[in-house]
Amino acid sequence: MRAATQTLIRYAKQTGVAVLLVGHVTKEGSIAGPKVIEHMVDTVLYFEGDRGHPFRILRSIKNRFGATDEIGVFEMAQEGLIEVENPSALFLGDRDTSAPGSAVFAGMEGTRPLLVEFQALVAPSSLGTPRRAVVGWDASRLSMVLAVLEARCGVSFAKHDVYLNIAGGLKVTEPAADLAACAALLSSMSGQALPSDDVYVGEISLSGAIRPAGHMISRLKEAQKLGFKRAVIPAGGELDTSPFTLGIKRHPHLQALTAVLMPD
Repeated sequence: MRAATQTLIRYAKQTGVAVLLVGHVTKEGSIAGPKVIEHMVDTVLYFEGDRGHPFRILRSIKNRFGATDEIGVFEMAQEGLIEVENPSALFLGDRDTSAPGSAVFAGMEGTRPLLVEFQALVAPSSLGTPRRAVVGWDASRLSMVLAVLEARCGVSFAKHDVYLNIAGGLKVTEPAADLAACAALLSSMSGQALPSDDVYVGEISLSGAIRPAGHMISRLKEAQKLGFKRAVIPAGGELDTSPFTLGIKRHPHLQALTAVLMPD
């Protein structure tokens, strides 16, 4: 495989022709075959998707001539794959704004802002060990957030099953999504729906403090473009809010958000 790949690379350089190598992905999510091929090529693209969702994501994880972690979003239609010009509006299109447990996160995919919905369901459990299920987010991150909510804010999930889902089949990896996850969990726990025109951005530390996130200007511009009226963000970090018409609510600690959503 290495020799064949080297021959193709030599041919591409001599003729100026772009060469695409298509490979399978293992159950662990890595490219099947020798890993050395990834180091030989200029760009590695992953084409991700779930059979239960119509969306497909083209993700760059290596690029010698540009930025990595960029994505393209496509929708599987009758005539084939169609590019989605505004993924944020698509991922939020079927959102039920009246249901508790729904929070919108202003995320970043590479240099591209993307708004996604965090859905949480907290229900009483009859089991000795309550269930913890998460789709589209890191399960260990959910465990950490639940521990911080209990230790720093006095909100216990010990007798409740917790389910967390990212709508649309998208996978979120950045720590800045912590605040949106907490807002969705507290909303479901209290039975109180969050304002439909709020977005949440912020990383939660083990002390319960809400830490700033990068690319805040791009996140807020995307939220404002889609008609959101307020952004709940960390208190720390300098931010010029003059270009924005949406309101900015800054919280220094998770206790402030808990007091709003669970006043009792």
